[in-house]
Amino acid sequence: MEIGGLLTRNARYRPAHLGFAFEEDRFTYREFNALVNGYANGLLKAGLHKGDCFATLLPNSTELMALYWAAAKTGCVIVPLSTLLQEAGLKGLLVDSGSRLIFAEEAFAEPLGRLLPDLPVVLHRQQSQQDFLVGAPITEPPDPGLGGQDIFNIMYTSGTTGAPKGIVHDHFVRAAYCTIFATAFRMTPESVVLHAGSIVFNGAMIDLMPWMFVGCTYLLHEKFDPAAVIATIDREKVTHIVLVPAQIIAILNHPDFAPDKLASLEMILSVGAPLHLDHKKRLNQVLPERFYELYGLTEGFATVLDCKDALRKEGSVGVPLPFSEIAIRDDAGRDLPAGEVGEICGKSPFLMPGYHKRPDLSAQAIVDGWLKTGDAGYLDDDGYLYLVDRIKDMLVSGGVNVYPKDIEEIIIQHPEVAEVAVFGVPHETWGETPVATVIAKDGSAIDEATLIEWTNARVGAKYQRISGVMVLDSFPRNIAGKTLKHELRARYGETS
Repeated sequence: MEIGGLLTRNARYRPAHLGFAFEEDRFTYREFNALVNGYANGLLKAGLHKGDCFATLLPNSTELMALYWAAAKTGCVIVPLSTLLQEAGLKGLLVDSGSRLIFAEEAFAEPLGRLLPDLPVVLHRQQSQQDFLVGAPITEPPDPGLGGQDIFNIMYTSGTTGAPKGIVHDHFVRAAYCTIFATAFRMTPESVVLHAGSIVFNGAMIDLMPWMFVGCTYLLHEKFDPAAVIATIDREKVTHIVLVPAQIIAILNHPDFAPDKLASLEMILSVGAPLHLDHKKRLNQVLPERFYELYGLTEGFATVLDCKDALRKEGSVGVPLPFSEIAIRDDAGRDLPAGEVGEICGKSPFLMPGYHKRPDLSAQAIVDGWLKTGDAGYLDDDGYLYLVDRIKDMLVSGGVNVYPKDIEEIIIQHPEVAEVAVFGVPHETWGETPVATVIAKDGSAIDEATLIEWTNARVGAKYQRISGVMVLDSFPRNIAGKTLKHELRARYGETS
C-alpha cells in the first residue's frame, strides 16, 4: 500500500493517454513520468534520502505537481506550504518540519535568505529548475523500499508564530484516498478532472489521488477564475471538479454561466465549508444529479453526500465512506441516539498517524482509535449526518481553515489590548472572514483601523488577516466565566 508506483504503472500501460496539463503544458503519462523521474533523481542528487523532508513554497504549477509524485517515488516527505504565508509563519513551519531543501518562487528569495540562510533553496524560475535537473536521469529512481507506514507528506493547519500543527499522512492513508474517493465519485480511466483551487491544501488530495489511481486526465489551473473554469469545462469536456462554496457561487453568478456549457460534468463536489441551501437548490435544479458534498477533516475522517441523495437528503452532508464509522457522542463520550446533537467522532482508513512532533495533541485528538472532530452534529434515522456548529471556534475562509486562537495570540500582544476574542462572520466572497472584539487596558483608547493594520502586519498568513474590530467595555460570559462568542458575533452583526 504505497503510492509511488502508480505513475510508473500508468506510464507503462497508458503511455499515450493525456495524464496531466497545466495551462499550456500538456503531458502524456510517459512524458509526465519522465519529468517526475528527473525531479525524483534530482532530490536524491541533492542528498535527500527516504524520510527526509523538503518544503515547497509554490503556486499551482507543473513543478509543484511533479514534486508531489517525486516524493511518492523516493520516500522523501513533501511539506507543501502556502504562498500566502508571511515571514514569521514561514520560519516557524520550516523549522518545525526540519525541511532540508525548499522549492520557492523567486519572490521569496530575499525573505528566505534572511530567515534560514543555510537552507538550500531552488527558486521557481526556468534556469533554477534546469540547474536542479542537470545530471538527473529520467529513468526510474532506485527502489526506496516503501511501505504503507512510510510518511508521504506533512500538511500544516496554520502558519503563525505560535505552535504549528503538522498533520502527517503516510502512504497507506493516501492509498485509501486513491481507492475510496475514486469509488465514491464514480471516477474511471476516461474521467477528466479539473482543479482550479490551490493544491497545497489537503482538499486537493480528494481528486488528485484518485486521478493517479484510475489513470485519467488531470487539468490544473494556476488560480481560480470562473470564466476560465467554465470555458475549460466546455472545451475539455470535464467530468469531475472539486470546488469550495465561494467558487461555486462565483460560477453560478458569472455572466458566462450556462448549464449547457457544464453539461459534461458528472460531479460537482463542494468542500471546505457548508454551501448555503439556496445555492444547493439552484445547483440541483440547473445541473441535476451532479452535486456532491463532503464534510471532512484533514486529520482523517469524511462523510460524502452522494449526488443521488442530494435532493432526498437536502441539508445533510452524507454518510461515512466505506471502512469508516461515525458516532455522535456527549461530553462523557457516550453514544447519542438519532436526532440528538453531540460531537462528531469517526474512524476511517484516512486517520492520520498523528501530528508532527506533537504526541500530546495527537492523544487529545484520537482517543481509542476515534477522531474527535470538535464539530457538533446529529444523525437522522437513516444515519445521515447533519452539521449544527463548530465546537471548536475554527472558521473557514475561502476553503482554508483559520483558527481564531492563533490570531488572538497576536492581538493580545498589543500594548493597549486587555482581552480579545476572534470569530468568523459571513463574507460574500470568502464564506467567512475573521473579526476581533477587544477590551482596552485601563486608560487606553484603541483606534480600530490602527489595530486592524497592526494585527494584519503580524499574523502568519494573509488568510488570517482580520477585516474588522469592535471595542467593548466587557464581554458576555457564562457562569464559568467563558466568553460567549456567539453573543459577540450577534452583537457585531448588529453594529456592522
